[in-house]
Amino acid sequence: MRFLVLSDLHAATESLDKLDNQFAKADAVIFAGDFAECFKPETGRAALDALCRKHECILAVLGNCDNEDFLADLDEKDVNIQKSLVFHEGIAFAGAGGGSKFTGKTEFERTEEEILSDFDIITSAVEQSGSENLWKNLILVCHNPPKAGIVDAVNAELHAGSQKFTDFIAQRQPLAVICGHIHEGRGIERIGETTVINPGSIGESGSYAWLEVEKSADGFLSVVSSEICTVNE
Repeated sequence: MRFLVLSDLHAATESLDKLDNQFAKADAVIFAGDFAECFKPETGRAALDALCRKHECILAVLGNCDNEDFLADLDEKDVNIQKSLVFHEGIAFAGAGGGSKFTGKTEFERTEEEILSDFDIITSAVEQSGSENLWKNLILVCHNPPKAGIVDAVNAELHAGSQKFTDFIAQRQPLAVICGHIHEGRGIERIGETTVINPGSIGESGSYAWLEVEKSADGFLSVVSSEICTVNE
């Protein structure tokens, strides 16, 4: 399957119109949060509607600029994977929303523990099944990035990601992690065997990513390719 990976639209819906060819080539769209313009949470609904007009299969979480109550709108549109374990074409998706506490001024800031608690549903599912194999076919979508080398880098000196999230990824080793939030941190790297992608801001810089996965003979998924792109490249 080929996923179009987007994040940080910030109500700049005109940027979506430049991706019509990409939407047509995608099997599904992963959106890592921030529908709304910063400090204008009321702009989120129009952004959500615009995105939903572009593709029939969208998997999304909230960003720190989205009001927490906006989760009901994602549920209404049937695109929400936050605090959920969703299966699509044999792939498991789980999402965590909001950004880690920083200024305290954006709509949805949370502690690292609160963000990671959205993934408790996965741990429960693994315990009930008695198998760790779920992690091998799992893609995590979290607006807040893990602490890493690229995807959380505001600049060379400042890394704004969550160390607890990094530890979680290192321990569990899901197939892939999609994040956003840090516009400057667009890029792809690995934490152990996990591919981590921050597509950058589609609204601010026209940046997006591709993620392609396929199932091997043993039934487990592997990442075939991943790429960061910019509109009109």
